[in-house]
Amino acid sequence: MQHVSPGLPDSELDRLVDTDELSTVGADRRRTAAGPRLSWASAQPFVSRPRAEERLDAEVRVPGWRALVGGYVRRAFVLDTLAALGAAVLVVLGSHASASTTVWVAATAVVLLVLVAVFRGYDRRGVGNGPAEFQALLRACLSAAAAVALASVALGTTLPRLPVGAFLLVVTPAAALGRYLLRRRLHGRRHEGVAMARTLVVGDAASAHRLVTDLRNASHHGYRVVGLCLPSVDDAPPQDGVPTLGAYADVPQVAYDQRIDVVIVTGGDLAGDALRRLSWALGRVGADLVVEPGLVEVLGPRLQLRPTAGLTLLEVETAPPGGRLIAKSLLDHALGAVLLAAAAPVIAGAALAVRLNSPGPAFYRQTRIGVDGRRFTMWKLRSMYVDADARREALLAESDRDGLMFKMHDDPRVTSVGRLLRRYSVDELPQLWNVVRGDMSLVGPRPPLPVEVDAYRDQVFRRLRVRPGLTGLWQVSGRSDLSWDESVRLDLRYVDNWSVAMDLLILWKTGRAVLGSSGAY
Repeated sequence: MQHVSPGLPDSELDRLVDTDELSTVGADRRRTAAGPRLSWASAQPFVSRPRAEERLDAEVRVPGWRALVGGYVRRAFVLDTLAALGAAVLVVLGSHASASTTVWVAATAVVLLVLVAVFRGYDRRGVGNGPAEFQALLRACLSAAAAVALASVALGTTLPRLPVGAFLLVVTPAAALGRYLLRRRLHGRRHEGVAMARTLVVGDAASAHRLVTDLRNASHHGYRVVGLCLPSVDDAPPQDGVPTLGAYADVPQVAYDQRIDVVIVTGGDLAGDALRRLSWALGRVGADLVVEPGLVEVLGPRLQLRPTAGLTLLEVETAPPGGRLIAKSLLDHALGAVLLAAAAPVIAGAALAVRLNSPGPAFYRQTRIGVDGRRFTMWKLRSMYVDADARREALLAESDRDGLMFKMHDDPRVTSVGRLLRRYSVDELPQLWNVVRGDMSLVGPRPPLPVEVDAYRDQVFRRLRVRPGLTGLWQVSGRSDLSWDESVRLDLRYVDNWSVAMDLLILWKTGRAVLGSSGAY
């Protein structure tokens, strides 16, 4: 395991803990700069902030961020309760359950709702975070099944397994669907600039610019950057239109004056005791403190806090646990076999259409590179004329893609039937056979050609650390419309952070991407 520990540089912030100093700080430290001049002389003494729902945003007159987040959590609880109630009524009436069975089903519903809260399914910090919400629901469902089973043993009674199991099988997807619709509504409002947390970014100019860009590109997470605090107000601000509101020593006062909801520290200049004292000061202001640790593309499942010797160590998982690998393999083989059986009639019909549309075999075989550089034969339905490979060299200059991948919007080698098959990814269904064989996974990076691997440089080789997938982050994020660099970034993000829950979420999103046929040609 790799451990990352923050440093302990001192800072002017150690003088900002006292309330009087917080309200009068800075006249001697202020410097005239291109940024706006702060009116420290008129700063009010620090008192409790107005309640979020009573504050009006200076730009958009909407309820406060915290009020909207609280509303989301309340609606999520109501939807979960309605799903549990509906599933319980359906099971009880459908099975003509006895009084004791009805009690067990009702008790399971109550236990389920309590466990969703225990697994932080109603935590405002996870609002709008789909994987976290769905994981909380799934864990609560499994734990509820175990809890009622143990309760029946402890009470010496017989558990009505079939009604209880049916209830859990009905309520889990129903609650997940409610959360999904609620999250889509929240993301839509955030794209319109509503339900956004007023955010202050603190750090050096380069780190602040990178963070501001990332937050703007992911507005559905709910951060709207209203200003920066740089090491000095004389520092050149990033070229992104966000004003510089002060220096590091000014953070608490800026947070109060600007009614900041969240302060994000980036760049590593503030750490250790300085961050501790900043958290004290922001606690008086009522703003949340978020620290960006500088780990690129490392997501939550790989991170764990480890308190040691008075320090907070951040443990980074460097290799997936064996149990997760086994679970992924079982998912691939079991679900892959089911999907292959279900898709067999579609594959047969499409194969017949290919043969009738153009001369040549119905299926196309191609050598691809799999996990750790192993070669395998990948199967597809033929969507091009039989001489397509021979004509590829002549068309390379007309590729619509940058980097190593070759794609054309109007590729003359594609047949009329092949164009329809590609639009809905039907030509890729035979790859389910590769999944069952173990050459590929249901979810993973795109399987590269040998000529592409020969041109790989540096970190791109890490794409070969996992089995290539039938679908992946690249499939649900734009498909062929993505640039080469963006495709590599998404593949590396998956390799570094994959989990069974992420695989299930990607499979869910793949259906939407395929039906929408976006980026397919």
